[in-house]
Amino acid sequence: MELRRVYVEGAARGGYIDEKVTEAAPDSLDDLIAELSSSSSYQQLDIKTFVLKTKAMLMKMDHKVQLARLQALFYGHLASIGIPKSLQCLSLRLTEEYLANAIARSSLPPPEYASCLTNDSYIHFALITDNVLAAAVVVSSTVISSADPEKIVFHIITDKKTYAAMHAWFALNPVPPAIVEVKGLHQYDWPDHVNDMVMGTVEEIHQSSSAYQYFSRADEEYGRLEALKPSTFSVLNYLRIHLPELFPKLGRVILLDDDIVVQRDLTPLWDLNLNGNVLGAVSAQVSDEGGDRHCIEKKLSDYLNFSNPMISSLASNGDQCAWLSGMTICDLQAWRWTNITQAYQHWLQHNRESGFVLCQMGSLPPALIAFNGHVHPIEPSWHLSGLGSRMPAPELLESAAVVHFSGPRKPWLEIGYPALRELWRAHLNHSNEFIRHCRVVK
Repeated sequence: MELRRVYVEGAARGGYIDEKVTEAAPDSLDDLIAELSSSSSYQQLDIKTFVLKTKAMLMKMDHKVQLARLQALFYGHLASIGIPKSLQCLSLRLTEEYLANAIARSSLPPPEYASCLTNDSYIHFALITDNVLAAAVVVSSTVISSADPEKIVFHIITDKKTYAAMHAWFALNPVPPAIVEVKGLHQYDWPDHVNDMVMGTVEEIHQSSSAYQYFSRADEEYGRLEALKPSTFSVLNYLRIHLPELFPKLGRVILLDDDIVVQRDLTPLWDLNLNGNVLGAVSAQVSDEGGDRHCIEKKLSDYLNFSNPMISSLASNGDQCAWLSGMTICDLQAWRWTNITQAYQHWLQHNRESGFVLCQMGSLPPALIAFNGHVHPIEPSWHLSGLGSRMPAPELLESAAVVHFSGPRKPWLEIGYPALRELWRAHLNHSNEFIRHCRVVK
């Protein structure tokens, strides 16, 4: 019998099973038993052939499980990176308004407030984003939560394609008494040496984006999907490493991600003593009932490959908690006295040249290396992350100064947690003409 011969030959080769035989194998144990019971051709099968037949069935079942897992991962990925039609509509409508309405093109901030943009007596927040709606929520929640909103200056940096829509939104929807500046990357006029430094980072991102497609192994489905995420190679994300160049006349800024909501006055952070460090950030380390400290988010080893000697030689160890990037206090003056930006560019390039074996691809991993030894830990209640991955404990959600929707379930997506989406949507003006027309809130 031909089928029996294939299985016996498979046994002789150490258990190799032909792909066609695997595809023809029964779908379940019940099907296998039924097939063996009803078919006279299997009456003479020896135990080795029976084992290989069973193995073929298990391999087929495993293949189906892996395929289903990959499909779920892929569909989840598509749901997390897709831009809702409502947000596309909002951007287009605002761009049209910018072109047609002089008020939508009015100066931001008005000329009489221009001097405030470089005045260190104000509290300066930086937001680098191309998401108009997310920026609106960040600014609104920060101003509402502030005890002294007239001292707030928001610096919103965006790309050229989003600039018109972003400018129009904040020109038509001011947040007095706070001051808002909207600036496109195309509007910066850096000296040649600064421009070369910034463009060096941009060029490296483009090279890494191309190279990563070839270095990702076929069995690393998640890694390949990560490479397709817009945020993985977003120029705006990587340009945070150039904050000293973006704000050459400021001594300090509080950098916020666009997927956060502010629930408490952040003024105390502005006055926080960083003890000579460049950044102040939550390291997501808490104590349990027994007094032991542990990470509630990722460790450094989740981002960096500590089996590589270049990484393991660093001062930090893999079990150390990675600091959270959703809200950071940046001492730009101290930053300028370091080589952190150059170190970041070095590790970004070196990771590409090594075949991406040193750290995960993204803007945060090389920052964890470059800022090593320059981060001042702040109290965990200032920053609660992971709201895009899980529902937090109610008491943590209520007490956090900043809640961060890190993870795939962003609050502007349908896959976001309903209760958390409502928390985020509470900071939108539901009666706004553009929000109503584009059905941002249904």
